[in-house]
Amino acid sequence: MTDAALPPPGLRSVLRHLWQDQRIWLTSALILAALAIFDTGQAAESALFAGRALLNTAPFLVLSITIAAWAGATGADNLIAKAFTGAPLLMIGLGALAGGISPFCSCGVIPLIAALLAMGVPLSAVMAFWLASPIMDPSMFVLTAGVLDLEFAVAKTLAAIGLGLFGGLVVLALSRSGALADPLRAGIGNGGCGGARVRAPRPVVWRFWAEPERRAKFAKTALTTTLFLAKWLTLAFILESLMLAWIPAETVTAALGGEGLMPILTATLVGVPAYLNGYAALPLVGGLIEQGMAPGAGMAFLVAGGVTSIPAAMAVWALAKPQVFALYIALSLVGAFASGLLFQLWTMV
Repeated sequence: MTDAALPPPGLRSVLRHLWQDQRIWLTSALILAALAIFDTGQAAESALFAGRALLNTAPFLVLSITIAAWAGATGADNLIAKAFTGAPLLMIGLGALAGGISPFCSCGVIPLIAALLAMGVPLSAVMAFWLASPIMDPSMFVLTAGVLDLEFAVAKTLAAIGLGLFGGLVVLALSRSGALADPLRAGIGNGGCGGARVRAPRPVVWRFWAEPERRAKFAKTALTTTLFLAKWLTLAFILESLMLAWIPAETVTAALGGEGLMPILTATLVGVPAYLNGYAALPLVGGLIEQGMAPGAGMAFLVAGGVTSIPAAMAVWALAKPQVFALYIALSLVGAFASGLLFQLWTMV
């Protein structure tokens, strides 16, 4: 393409920012537009499918958005700082528990991780929190129970805490041998905004509506979370409709269904590149399970994808030294496989 054929620099800048800000919505629109051209019937079916699915999950969406906005407005996430005091084993246990129930996402937790490590908190406790945090949070629990079922949500929570405990104990053993000293990259360690929560945790204000600033924060968080969930779930439901329409059930059953270790191992490995987003992955896994995917494989996919998704992995790579990053990935995959295997055994009892 010649320079004359390119848009003016100002228009290029506008288009670039539009794509960066709205790329998920635009992706959904482009998929539906392409379907309208090549398969009109499927375009209508996919749009209706996404609309019905969003309507069916609306009660769970409202509850999850309220929880996220409440946590930000009250400052309840400051309670996480209290989990990192005490003996190493106690810190690992509390770190895994805090990670499994905290409202942090896989990328939002990065400033807090940097602050904890810079302050000298043992990597074992931090790793326990780091591994557990992206897998489950209160909003994710509610949505998992709604999209899949309550048993799956409880099992995924236990998987998050279990993976945190496993990772923390492995790192503790390695640290006692002298490995993994100074885990942060050079120049990392001021803690960012997350550091303030640990250095000087503020009290939680449960009656947040009495303060205008906290009411405004609640409204802003609710709006941001609504837009975030809406765009990802819309794309996920469109992709799910195409998956149900185009992927034969026998193909899914052959690859990820049935008994044995191979479906769980395959789902663990596939979960890394195929994972979209914690919320977006839920309906996709639900559709695959309906087509014959083993429940244990679904669990392995969600756990592996949650911890090793591209945004989360990039954040870990930017923050930690290569050996810590490699250990993070290895612990994630081993823990995801074990979680899937244990859940599969549980469903067979």
